[in-house]
Order: sequence, then C-alpha cells, then structure tokens
Amino acid sequence: MAVQLRYNVRLYPTPGQRQALARAFGCARVVFNDGLRARQAAREQGLPYIGDGDLSKRVITEAKKSPERSWLGEVSAVVLQQALADLNTACRNFFASLSGKRKGPKVAAPRFRSKRDNRQAIRFTKNARFAITPGGELRLPKIGDVAVRWSRALPAEPSSVTVVKDAAGRYFASFVVEVTEKPLPRAAPEAGIDLGLGHFAVLSDGRKIGFPRFLRRAEKKLKRLQRALARKAKGSNNRAKARLKVARQYAKVADARREFHHRESTKLIRENQAIYVEDLAVNGLARTRLAKSVHDAGWSAFVGMLEYKARLYGRTFHRIDRWFPSSKLCSACGAVAESMPLNVRSWTCPCGAVHDRDVNAAKNILAAGRAERLNASHESGRDGARRSGGGQVRPPHQVAQPVEAGSLRGAA
Repeated sequence: MAVQLRYNVRLYPTPGQRQALARAFGCARVVFNDGLRARQAAREQGLPYIGDGDLSKRVITEAKKSPERSWLGEVSAVVLQQALADLNTACRNFFASLSGKRKGPKVAAPRFRSKRDNRQAIRFTKNARFAITPGGELRLPKIGDVAVRWSRALPAEPSSVTVVKDAAGRYFASFVVEVTEKPLPRAAPEAGIDLGLGHFAVLSDGRKIGFPRFLRRAEKKLKRLQRALARKAKGSNNRAKARLKVARQYAKVADARREFHHRESTKLIRENQAIYVEDLAVNGLARTRLAKSVHDAGWSAFVGMLEYKARLYGRTFHRIDRWFPSSKLCSACGAVAESMPLNVRSWTCPCGAVHDRDVNAAKNILAAGRAERLNASHESGRDGARRSGGGQVRPPHQVAQPVEAGSLRGAA
C-alpha cells in the first residue's frame, strides 16, 4: 500500500527571488481575505452562500481585470487557486464542526490572514508545472530556479510543493510524495512506552530515555535576547533585527527537539514489532503549572512520528485509553492503588511487589495494548472490515504533517 509523506528541504532564493516570493505570499493572502470577506458580507446581507466556483470567478478572474487587483496577474494562477482552496476547506471544516459531523475538537470560523503572520506559505500543484532541474534546483513559475540544499533524493515524483517562509526568515520546500510501504524484518520484542517529564520515555523492559530539555537549556540566551527586543522602539529596523534573533533561537530549539524525536522514534520502530502508548491529554496538561515542560517535551509530535513510521515500516502501533490507571495498577497482581501522587516515584504493593512508578506504568501499557489489539482483531474480520462494536485493526493512511517526515539521511 502507498503512504503519502512530506519531504522538507531548505531553499536559498536570491534577493530577486525573495521579492517574487513575497509578492506571491501577498497575492495569496489577498485572495484568501477577499474570499472570506465576500462570504461574510453575503451572510450579513442575508444572501445565499457563495459557491466555490462563483467565488473563484469573483475574487480571481474578475478581480484581475479591475485596476485595484490587476497585480494579481503577476503571480502564478495556481497559487491563487490553492489559497482559495484553503479557504473552502476551512469553511467546510467549520460547518461540519457546527453540525457535529466532524470528529475531534470544535473548529473555529476562518480568520483573515495577516502579512505579519510568523509563517507565510504558497502551494504549487502539478498544474503549475513546477520542476526539479537537472542541476538540482527547484523551478517555480514566475519565480525562477531556486537553489536547494538536498539532504536526500526524493523517492518518487512529488504531487505538490509548498514553499514556506518561517518566523526566522528561512525558506523551505515541502514536497508531498507517495511512497510504498517498506516492511522491516520482523522483530520479536514489543514495547509499552510511558511518556513523562522526569525521563522523556520509559520502556516496559526498564530502559529509560533521558529528557534533553531543549527549551530549558536555551532559556538564559532567550531571556537576554527578549530583553534586548523589549528595549527596541516599535516599528524600528533594530526591533526587526532583534525579533529575528529571537525567532532564530526558537528555531534552533525546535530543530534540535525534532531531530531528537526522529532519532528515538526510528530506533524504537526498528527494534520493536509493536509499540503501545498512552493517549495523553496534552491540551489539558498544557494548562497546568507544568505547561513549559510539557511543551518542551513535544509528546504529540513524537507519538505522531511513531504512528506514521509504524505504518510505513510494517509495525503495529496502538494507543490505549487515557483513563487507563497505568500508574496505580500493580503489574504483578492487578491490584489498583487508591491514589498515586506525582511525587511518589516508587511504591510497594500489598502483594509484596516493589515498583518503579514509570516502569510499572510502561508494563501496564504493554499489557493493556496487547489486550485491546487482540479484542479489536476478534471483533474485525480478516478482510479488515469493521464489525459492530469493533475498531479497525490498522489506522487509515493519511498525509503526514510537515513536521513528521525527517530530512536526514538514513532515517527510517
């Protein structure tokens, strides 16, 4: 089966290409905002909802003919169409969320885009006829051949490319590529993983992965840079330079954390046939006094990497219920303790078993994951069809997020 992944590479546009990209970012933003404004005005006036085709004709085709928007013709039409496609998707998600048809948390209504947003992006599909030149440059319509630093070759022809400018002023190309599953040789071990803050992860076999605390280690330099930023006059060039220094430092922290996640997730997938993790309520934990440490750990990104790599390399991945009492349950006799405060790192069960809190939780996650997976396989048929009361054995394939696919050679 095929899996869609994103491959991110660094771009180095020339000063002229930077101006062309800035123009494309601005045109895409204007089309998005014009479309959203037109739909809001129609709703306020009690008029019917403007369909996708009519909206495209109004804010792109007809707008190009007007003196106020004639400069929209200076960029690729695909960039404008994709900006409007993003608006249409955002509107559909909002309406589906209102009606209850969309699973997960509620989605807010689309908001206007700003030129001061930390992230600017445009997307080119195959219709735009972007290409990778024989010299390894990325050819973009009405922008030119942009220099690329390739860390590895793409495994197949990309279906689209998104050009991104981040808060640190760096440019990236994110290619969507369809790759076939590449099952690794079967491995005997299975692992339950307990994610925490004392150690980043504790495995059911007793191994512990340390918590590098990337943000905490950079705090001293960040405080100095942010104090310097606060002293600069608003709107001045010096303030813009100071803001860029802060953004670059945060980018270094994020890059180091992402590399750590890729390295550890790859190792776990290669060593284990099945991975079981707890479905953590990260949003809730991020509202407590532990918020900075929770964000520093980046559990959601790490678990997402485990999930897509397991799908790509023929491993089993399963999340257990977040309400499962993994820490309070004795892995030896099955007794559940009445309470287990966070400061209790080891405890003794009435049966005589002495437990390390995190190792015991990982063992319980492994046992619960195996039981839930066995349950699901019994309730689902061999053809993978869903039966009443049962869940799908393997999660459906989906497009990887931009931060999920690594760019280092040899990464699994």
